[in-house]
Amino acid sequence: MSKLKVFFEMIKFEHTLFALPFAYLGAFLAAYGVPNGIRGFQFGSKLFWVTLAMIGARTAAMSLNRLIDRHIDARNPRTAQRALPAGQLRVKEVYLYTVLSFLLLGYSAYRLNLLALWLMPIAVFFLVLYSYTKRFTWACHLALGISLGLAPPGAWIGVTGHWALAPVLLGLGVMTWVAGFDVVYACQDVEFDRKEGLHSIPAIFGVQRGLEISSFLHILAPLFFIAVGVVMSMSWLYYVGVAIAIVLLFRQHRLVSADDLSKIGVAFFDLNGYLSILLFIFSIADLILLR
Repeated sequence: MSKLKVFFEMIKFEHTLFALPFAYLGAFLAAYGVPNGIRGFQFGSKLFWVTLAMIGARTAAMSLNRLIDRHIDARNPRTAQRALPAGQLRVKEVYLYTVLSFLLLGYSAYRLNLLALWLMPIAVFFLVLYSYTKRFTWACHLALGISLGLAPPGAWIGVTGHWALAPVLLGLGVMTWVAGFDVVYACQDVEFDRKEGLHSIPAIFGVQRGLEISSFLHILAPLFFIAVGVVMSMSWLYYVGVAIAIVLLFRQHRLVSADDLSKIGVAFFDLNGYLSILLFIFSIADLILLR
């Protein structure tokens, strides 16, 4: 149990809240609300496997990231106390957790439908690719964004068994939102990244330009969320949720500047966690009350 506690701390399991509400939103939009009767029971089963697929995907991705980056983390004062560099977990133990997590993802996709299973390798590709991208491109933030942005389309496909425009737009919104806040987070490691030859937008273009690029990405994200509302004919409650998301994004960029990065923790963890949960709540309220 102590090992599991260390493992969950290592992968920041609680940060599943960033993506899980958007996966749920993709599922609920696919079902056009909360179904009743037998359909509701079937949807509940789908939601269960969507949840396990998300847990498996994120756990596998974070475990693999910690494995791939363990030598870099050991040289970075900010990350040197993570479980692997600090010797709290052994490499083979984390490999085991990674394999089990990918198996959970695969079995969950199988239980959802055939299309979800066939498309699963695309998700696995981006989950694995992300950990290597900072070694050769500053677009690593977009790779992370794509990895989490696949959650809403994946959940939609898991429920319906087919593609649609709305989950793609929602996925693009998640992609630009995640890439934007990852750029902000990377500002902490500019000097280290440059010393190690690692690539990030702040390391290549500077902190000020990086924050400007992050702001641009966070202008795009709400536009995609609004487009989802238009395509799905959502009502005013949904747009209240989008408006709150815009306020939280604006607040995030007011907290962080090139001269003061001390509040990155609040901007990165707290505000982004609130954003995903509140947008989900207002969207579900719209689907339940106004449909």
